[in-house]
Amino acid sequence: MGLSTHVLDTMHGCPAAGMAVAFYSTRGADATLVKRFTLDGDGRSPDGPLLASGDLRKGTYRLVFDVAGYFKAKGVALPEPGFLDQVSLDFGVADPGQHYHVPLLVSPWSYSTYRGS
Repeated sequence: MGLSTHVLDTMHGCPAAGMAVAFYSTRGADATLVKRFTLDGDGRSPDGPLLASGDLRKGTYRLVFDVAGYFKAKGVALPEPGFLDQVSLDFGVADPGQHYHVPLLVSPWSYSTYRGS
């Protein structure tokens, strides 16, 4: 249970290994950094869940993915400014007893997310 994320690079058809991510808890306009991490070879947090089930609380959160930095590091020629720089996903946790999985499917020009299982 708890909270997890997973990022897939839809341009190259692989996990987004090496992408930088920042994770925040939020309250209104205020955001408190919980942790920063770099995605592992499977496109996931190297430390496992972002919050274990006992640490997940009802409330709002934000994940910020460094999309432009990731694609530039992969050698993708991006215009200046790029179409996507950082993708910020704000989401809510209504029932901390459930697992919340926040996947991101991303290319330099589009992204999609959903509540995964």
